[in-house]
Amino acid sequence: MTESSIPSPAAAHPPSLIDDLLWRGLIQDSTDIDGLRSRLAEPATFYVGFDPTGPSLHVGHLMQVLTARRLQQAGLRPLLLVGGATGQIGDPKESAERVLNPPEVVAGWVDRIREQLAPFVSFHGKNAARPVNNLDWTGQLSVVEFLRDVGKHFPVNRMLARDVVRSRLESGISFTEFSYQLLQANDFFELHRRYGCVLQFGGSDQWGNITAGVDYVRRRGAGPVHAFVTPLVTRADGTKFGKTEGGAVWLDPQLTSPYAFYQFWINADDRDVGRYLRYFSFRSAGEIEELEKASAERPAGRIAQRALAEELTTLVHGEQETGQAVAASQALFGRGSLTELSPQTLRAALAETGLVKLPQLPPVATLLREAGLVASLNEARRAISEGGAYVNNERVTDVEATVAPESLLHGRYLVLRRGKRNFAGVELGE
Repeated sequence: MTESSIPSPAAAHPPSLIDDLLWRGLIQDSTDIDGLRSRLAEPATFYVGFDPTGPSLHVGHLMQVLTARRLQQAGLRPLLLVGGATGQIGDPKESAERVLNPPEVVAGWVDRIREQLAPFVSFHGKNAARPVNNLDWTGQLSVVEFLRDVGKHFPVNRMLARDVVRSRLESGISFTEFSYQLLQANDFFELHRRYGCVLQFGGSDQWGNITAGVDYVRRRGAGPVHAFVTPLVTRADGTKFGKTEGGAVWLDPQLTSPYAFYQFWINADDRDVGRYLRYFSFRSAGEIEELEKASAERPAGRIAQRALAEELTTLVHGEQETGQAVAASQALFGRGSLTELSPQTLRAALAETGLVKLPQLPPVATLLREAGLVASLNEARRAISEGGAYVNNERVTDVEATVAPESLLHGRYLVLRRGKRNFAGVELGE
């Protein structure tokens, strides 16, 4: 079934969970779809896993995080697994062997990622979410137990057929990474045995690992269990989703500011935003289709992008930070007050546009040059004389103008603008 052939569930009252997931394009592959539909029509327990390979989740993880939220809202019970064991091993990469992080570092990342996941699900009610860590059962396995009880059920020829393993056979793959599939499969069995888990989902790159888990549960005489994977999120221009010039877009506000997070979604390509709304938004099908229609009619208004940016920034960072991000976007273009922005939001916004640090305040023409808005002092003076230079959204018309210290925002920042859309920031300090 192609996406175009999947009817909108907007008219249904209410659409089934599977119908909604299919309409949103959130199921790329699955075990028997009819069996999955039947099983999820009743309360069930599912799990999704996150390996702590860094100190924070990034927007690439949002597909799984928000799908888990979606499933819980439909009545399913989430098990949120953060892999204290698998995070020490690492799923094989196609290019090269992973660097193994120290166990104590991985343990710290487990705690941080658990904290990041917590706001997205509810830990109360009949289908309360539960955090789990595969180190709790994997760490207790001896080598002999692992080989006898787990390894016995995995034909090596099937493991070798996995794409990522085949791609590494010539360059080499360690037994450590080769065995990752067994560890993840055993997670499904343990969660089924301990909590009655009947569904695992993950990203499409995990399909081989996930189906190995489904098969392993069956071989151990348990089940039946089910699985599906979400598609790889891509950009229409071919660049990698979740990356900017500054690197990954993190959920941790210390690594990616709420303002930068907001701007990531605002800058989504018109060709992508409809898919992103379906993947990430909790609006109904009808609301999303209206946004798509309005955006097609007025693309310059970036209506869909703004709706998505506000919804996701609120989900990840809260209403207050979203309000600051929206206010900063408007203030930079002269449609709001710069003085109402917090120092953190203002600095984050200026860091995105370009921020230069200066020990003292030179004339405005020199500021424009130092900030990179013009190439020379002559060009700066010309921009000023033509009425195209602004400091803190105030037009500067005197080519010899200077900035009074009291004009500094929060005692240290200036917002420079040339024309309508060329911005830069100045921070006074050593």
